[in-house]
Amino acid sequence: MNDFDVPEGIDVLRVFCGPDGGHGNALGVVRDGRRYPDNESRQALARKLGFSETVFVDDPERGTVDIRTPGLRLPFAGHPLVGAAWLLDVEVLELPVGDVTARQDGEFTWITARPEWAPPRTLERYASVAEVEALTGPPPGEGWLYVWAWEDEAAGRVRARAFPRRDDNIDEDEATGAAAMLLSAELGRALNITQGRGSQILTAPAPDGTMEIGGRVLLMAARPRPEQLSAP
Repeated sequence: MNDFDVPEGIDVLRVFCGPDGGHGNALGVVRDGRRYPDNESRQALARKLGFSETVFVDDPERGTVDIRTPGLRLPFAGHPLVGAAWLLDVEVLELPVGDVTARQDGEFTWITARPEWAPPRTLERYASVAEVEALTGPPPGEGWLYVWAWEDEAAGRVRARAFPRRDDNIDEDEATGAAAMLLSAELGRALNITQGRGSQILTAPAPDGTMEIGGRVLLMAARPRPEQLSAP
């Protein structure tokens, strides 16, 4: 198990792991959000941890969560919600934009949400997988960019990479559920996406306009909470 310099009471997950359990996007989950009661303390912790997102759990039974990047609060994000749903083992996650439902299916955790809840992304199709993989960093420009190419169009297999380009020291996002959801909605079909170094994201549109996003979640590190440290 990896060793992370995180405070007590924070679990570190990898979300959207590949078929072999590798890769995935790191996520910090603060199980007791009351320890960071205001905007300043939460944003400071998110900056310190340096993950693309950190989740603060405000009510574990109702699934009320607060999502932060190192620089801002997000109303919705895919990989933090898939990770939180797996860790908390809840059927509903409460967000300002609405309720996200969750389910477990074998090795995959799925959430259902609406594509319009996702922050805007520029989705740019490349001509080949090789062009996507040849990128050595964010392409020039501003704003959140999701580049992709068909790996096997008939099978719905996509190769993608994500570049936030928001000046918060996250040059590339390893696995991005919200962008995957937007791409799936734009194409109007289910997708099997390989993103970053080898993360896997599955999507499945529903007739009512919602979208399922699924992936594997693994625990990387768990730090005991203060009450556990003092237990006999």
